[in-house]
Amino acid sequence: MKFSMTVGALVAATSTAFAPSSTLRGSSALNMALKDGQTPIVIGLAADSGCGKSTFMRRVTSTFGGENCGPLGGGFGTEGGWETNTLVSDMATVICLDDYHLNDREGRKVSGLTALNTAEQKFDLMFEHVQALKNGETVMKPIYNHVNGTLDTPEKIEPTPVIIIEGLHPFVDERVRDLIDFSLYLDISSDVKLNWKIQRDMEERGHSLESIMASIEARKPDFDAYIEPQKEFADYVIEVLPTDLDEEDKQTLKVRAIQKKGVADFNPTYLFDEGSEVTWTPSADKLSSPAPGMKLSYTQEQYFGNDVAVLTMDGTFDNIQELVYVESNLGNANSKFYGEVTQAMLSLADSPGSNNGTGLMQTLAAFAIRELFNKKSAAAKLAANKEVAAAA
Repeated sequence: MKFSMTVGALVAATSTAFAPSSTLRGSSALNMALKDGQTPIVIGLAADSGCGKSTFMRRVTSTFGGENCGPLGGGFGTEGGWETNTLVSDMATVICLDDYHLNDREGRKVSGLTALNTAEQKFDLMFEHVQALKNGETVMKPIYNHVNGTLDTPEKIEPTPVIIIEGLHPFVDERVRDLIDFSLYLDISSDVKLNWKIQRDMEERGHSLESIMASIEARKPDFDAYIEPQKEFADYVIEVLPTDLDEEDKQTLKVRAIQKKGVADFNPTYLFDEGSEVTWTPSADKLSSPAPGMKLSYTQEQYFGNDVAVLTMDGTFDNIQELVYVESNLGNANSKFYGEVTQAMLSLADSPGSNNGTGLMQTLAAFAIRELFNKKSAAAKLAANKEVAAAA
């Protein structure tokens, strides 16, 4: 089938462009695309640990393409051999905000505070660095070594057209919030977190249910106090919940994309008819889905006092290629061509969430970021041309 051949070609191309690297490439190896006078856009992503930030970042960076890509979530730099948490490609730089911890692991044992506590973060330095990068300046960013819990030798970060800051506290400091062009929050419900942790720690690592519950309860007060309140500031929230289709089902997910209206250069994705209220059960002949089935909806709601459009997918699909059936009924998907959303899902088919609404909503968010970047770049180019014309 012609469409399948196109999908295969895209998967191969994307895998090559963003293949994992064992070393963080220095800026000299990259075709840094920041032009003279260009202002990078800053994207903020907030989420608790273990909520899929790394997978989401791969979806975002892959939408921009590029020849080179450094490691995400840990690697070793060529200069000195230290660990890095930074991803660098030709178009985007992803900065892990764990690098702005005030104390190392031993220091937090002395303070008695967790890494979730805002008192353990260097917000002044975070602000200075984000501001400098947005101004097109190079910074020497600290490194938090997740392997041994130490603060390592800082690394040089040069600005790229897209700067993404991800971690526990991107929206806590108002100064940093003011520098962010688009903000996202991954909201994993407590029930889903518990199910995921039981699967990982109990089934795969042999931990007891009692130890798992104790770990969750110990972390919850700081999460409630310092992390969760940030979703109020998000332009785009991906909410992951247990399915509504079967109360006994602990695996199937209901995923909602809560999209704030009125955000500059962003138009929420809709289903069938913009501004309407829609509930849709796709034809099983066109989108095969295991029990308990599949249901999508599109609603208009209020979220922290803001008008939002909410796109929901509840259920799992068997064949990613069939997702094009759903894609064909979406508006404002910000795709460059018919089927691009489905192809992007296929390019990361082995990543978590690629057979349910998690991957779909992350992909739609990634496309929205790309469109926002294109709009802001076009506006900046037009303004520059007007200045040149006025000076002539």
